[in-house]
Amino acid sequence: MKYISLFVLLFSLSIVQAQQTDSVFIKSLFNSALTEGKAYEDLRSLCKDVGARLSGSAEADMAIKWGMNKLMSYDFDTVYLQEIEIPHWERGSKEAAWVETSKGEIIKLDILALGGSVPTQGLVHHELVYFKDLEALKAAKKKEVEGKIVFINQAMDATQITTFNAYGMCWPMRGLGAIEAAKKGAHAVVIRSLGLPQDDHPHTGSMVYNEDVEKIPAAALSTNSANLLAERIQEEKLTLSLQLNCRTLPNRKSYNVIAELWGSEKKNEIITFGGHLDSWDVGEGAHDDGAGIVHSMEALRLLKAANYTPKHTLRCVFFMNEENGNMGGKTYADWTLERGDVQIAAIESDRGGFAPRGFSCAGTAEHVTWLKTLAPLLKPYELHKFEKGYGGVDINPLKDNYPSIALFGFVPDSQRYFDFHHTADDVFENVHKRELELGCASMAALIYLIDQQF
Repeated sequence: MKYISLFVLLFSLSIVQAQQTDSVFIKSLFNSALTEGKAYEDLRSLCKDVGARLSGSAEADMAIKWGMNKLMSYDFDTVYLQEIEIPHWERGSKEAAWVETSKGEIIKLDILALGGSVPTQGLVHHELVYFKDLEALKAAKKKEVEGKIVFINQAMDATQITTFNAYGMCWPMRGLGAIEAAKKGAHAVVIRSLGLPQDDHPHTGSMVYNEDVEKIPAAALSTNSANLLAERIQEEKLTLSLQLNCRTLPNRKSYNVIAELWGSEKKNEIITFGGHLDSWDVGEGAHDDGAGIVHSMEALRLLKAANYTPKHTLRCVFFMNEENGNMGGKTYADWTLERGDVQIAAIESDRGGFAPRGFSCAGTAEHVTWLKTLAPLLKPYELHKFEKGYGGVDINPLKDNYPSIALFGFVPDSQRYFDFHHTADDVFENVHKRELELGCASMAALIYLIDQQF
């Protein structure tokens, strides 16, 4: 009996010692990120020296060069490109929209074409028909809609404390609105932007078509423009004048950018982490997803600077084409399987560069339980969310090829994200240096703990 008690004691002591070692190392990562970090300057360079990076654009091509050069400058074990095929959509010249009242008053509106929209083929003028949400449009009779422009005014639910929940509830309006409007004979659809602030900045974003339904132009109004239309249409008949000059070009070649620190014990077992290098073509893609790019790159740099030798191979991926196709994520998942990789875990940062709050896990109950065991180590850094949730768009395809993989999503504070998401305001100046650095250290800490404990 005494031997069992001694074994338990020694085992308990070993756990305490390991936790103390982990605690000291994690503290060093945070200290380094906050006092000697490269993330803020790297984000400035991506935003200002390259700019917005829509898939297929010259800026996206230059971002690939930027990513290669930056990763190589940090002397990781290897840096290389993975070829992918991506869709190529262009906004064209600036969109224009006006509303004309029955009394002849003309008011200019703030508007952006949705990503993937077809053009209007010149300036078009049609009566506007109002629906409070997508379900109301679905329930409408065809004669109410035919020959008109549909306006869907579903607002994000301000009572949702986690703003991504509110966004998810509204996404079908943006993604499927053109299909439902076209089914009933509409000439075009305009929606209220998916954003919580009341302002003049429209939010773009992806939408889809059904090949069996006519493709009609689709655009998003700023919340202030949507409020104006919603108020005026209750009082009088409105005509919307709209011009979109976007176009879809043939698919083209592009690349994911990859860097690795090789594992000393299990080189073929991979911990993937990253963000998406592409962005929409308005703003600078600072929070979405420049922050995720530098979170991931800086996490790997911090570990290397600490002279850390990983057990598994740590692979940082700058995914291309998350915004309008996810071909970077899909191609990567199949490519890793073809190579014979063993993917044991993946982490994505794609929720902005705000103050870190924790991580979500799309995995087994055991994975979620393991994540919760990290709370004592990470609570000193105000990380407190460790729960079941979503990993990320880019890493989610890995689940199809590796059913047992643990997917983790970086969770920052979400209250300001939809002030900037997919707008011209998503610029470097709206990222807080210290919050960005804390996110980098948080990513590095989770990568380290996965490497040590998986």
